[in-house]
Amino acid sequence: MATDTITRTDRDIQSAVLDELTWEPRVGPDEIGVTVTEGVVTLTGRVDSYAKKWAAERAAHRVARVRAVANDIAVRIDTAAGREDPEIAVAAVRALEWDAFVPIEALQVTVADGWVTLHGEVEWEYQRRAAERSVARLTGVCGVSNGIAVRPAVRADGGDLAERIVDALARNAATEAEQVDVRVHGDTVLLDGQVHSAGEREEIERVVWNAPGIREVRNHLAVR
Repeated sequence: MATDTITRTDRDIQSAVLDELTWEPRVGPDEIGVTVTEGVVTLTGRVDSYAKKWAAERAAHRVARVRAVANDIAVRIDTAAGREDPEIAVAAVRALEWDAFVPIEALQVTVADGWVTLHGEVEWEYQRRAAERSVARLTGVCGVSNGIAVRPAVRADGGDLAERIVDALARNAATEAEQVDVRVHGDTVLLDGQVHSAGEREEIERVVWNAPGIREVRNHLAVR
């Protein structure tokens, strides 16, 4: 009986993810295959850009009851439309230079066979994520490895920081703070509790990273 319930739920999630992919104009729904096992979504197929692969993953994360997403989509860039590694490297550096949220002077870019690797240090997690987004959408990029480390310029104030994080979550319409347990140990935040979707789980982590002085977030939130 329990197996039938899980199967039926997985089928519902699969249908919802397929509908969301159809609703996502950046992705061709016929390019992506979707399977679901106990709430974990696996994406397969082939696309012609890393940006499409990323967009498909984000679409799956938006669906309620999705616990996690395994993105096995392959990126196959047409030779005629592709770019050489030196071209991609130049474009990546320029994209980072033009992004107001990215401290380009603290970063290094390496490109090998269309795969971009980022290294360096930034003060905030949003800067780390902004750098990845800037290069992920470039033509010719088939993958991104984000090796940027977060090194805050200030120390975390553990006194009332947990309370301030909870307040920030309570202000956020996309999260339910009462379902989340927040603990701060030095410059590390530990999250426990339950959420409705992988998307909410990620949004909570994003909010937590906005706390000053944080170097690590251990996200143990479970999707119910």
